[in-house]
Amino acid sequence: MRLSCVLAGLLLPPLGITCGSALPTQLLAVALEAEQSGPCCTPRGLPGGTNASAPSVGAFPALRSAGHEPSSSPAMTSRGAARPNGQSQASKICQFKLVLLGESAVGKSSLVLRFVKGQFHEYQESTIGAAFLTQSVCLDDTTVKFEIWDTAGQERYHSLAPMYYRGAQAAIVVYDITNQETFARAKTWVKELQRQASPSIVIALAGNKADLASKRMVEYEEAQAYADDNSLLFMETSAKTAMNVNDLFLAIAKKLPKSEPQSTSGAAGRSRGVDLHEQTQQNKSQCCSN
Repeated sequence: MRLSCVLAGLLLPPLGITCGSALPTQLLAVALEAEQSGPCCTPRGLPGGTNASAPSVGAFPALRSAGHEPSSSPAMTSRGAARPNGQSQASKICQFKLVLLGESAVGKSSLVLRFVKGQFHEYQESTIGAAFLTQSVCLDDTTVKFEIWDTAGQERYHSLAPMYYRGAQAAIVVYDITNQETFARAKTWVKELQRQASPSIVIALAGNKADLASKRMVEYEEAQAYADDNSLLFMETSAKTAMNVNDLFLAIAKKLPKSEPQSTSGAAGRSRGVDLHEQTQQNKSQCCSN
């Protein structure tokens, strides 16, 4: 079982930390490194859309504190898991780390909740530090499993952001179409990712709260032009009505590499997704020698 999935049960009570409290920076770093190291000894044939060793919400329960428990059946199952040939399981499973960034109250947590559980809450508690969730989608013969880090938007948490986007294969930068300042802030996040994140990271720009088009302050054409200039995926979304939420994650999944090149080394190898069906026997022996 991965470290991030047992931190709350094994580490927090001895340290006197409750489930809803903010975690120390050192503990966040440990959990993040565990997430980046990838799965260990995952059984072959793990069904797409489920995780036998971890709940949907990880060690940072910002969503759980609002009353959202892990879902046993992913929201995307009805869209992605049904195969054209009648099979319900893909032949290859790849997992990718995805991080959400953006100003506070733009709807990052609501987008994730809509994608993972198909739910929307009008009054969403602010994320503390970060929340961790997982969800899978199926593309052809590949199940793409997203490990999603939903980061807090408050300025006091900005210094923690590099821990979450480090090693990420994808990022969604979210802004509120009714707030011009959040769009300016989104541009800052894009620049930071372009400077400090993996060179191959897939960046998507999401103009959220499209259901409030009558209060629009950021024109669609302006955001689309910016996205085109910076080679970003772009969609306007609404967590409230579910507009383009699943489509956004599917578009990201389609752009992610599904296979390793012939030779990889160093950071280039670590920046790609992990194929759970192609772990070497050497890696398995290192993880499970005891």
